[in-house]
Amino acid sequence: MKWTISQLQKHRSKDFPIDEIVNVNVDDLKKMDQTIRNVSPMHITGRADIASTRVTFHIRIKGYLVLPCSRTLVDVNYPIDVETTETFLLKGYDYETDEEVHQVQGDVIDLMPILHEILVLEVPIQVFSDDDQSSEEGAPQSGKDWEVIQEQDKKDKIDPRLAGLAKLLDQDDPSSNS
Repeated sequence: MKWTISQLQKHRSKDFPIDEIVNVNVDDLKKMDQTIRNVSPMHITGRADIASTRVTFHIRIKGYLVLPCSRTLVDVNYPIDVETTETFLLKGYDYETDEEVHQVQGDVIDLMPILHEILVLEVPIQVFSDDDQSSEEGAPQSGKDWEVIQEQDKKDKIDPRLAGLAKLLDQDDPSSNS
């Protein structure tokens, strides 16, 4: 995901499509966020608009991150599907806009640091595994005098202190038989 400015300038009046599978270094991501356990190869698609003073990349990033489940610490494949627009200025700081722009360092435009930032920003605060059967690998789901319960189980369970009241409500009301 590196191009020299001269390579890009050759495509100034032409379409510059991007369609690459990129292997992201997981160690670089772990330096930014230690909860990331692994990363799949990312599929980068899009295009670049090349002008004399700037290059704008319109890209879509698809893949997944492996993150720990917040409840059980089991690995969870968290899907990534992000669209972004990144602008690189080729000359000076005279470009004024509300959007964030990047200054080109040297003669090479490298999208990998921006890709790393985008992936780290996509990490959610909590991730939960959909597979309850994988709890053998992660944190225990029960112990002495406790267990993890689902919200549906809690709704279906009747408080024993109110069981007598529930029996009264289940009885047929004589006035309702008409």
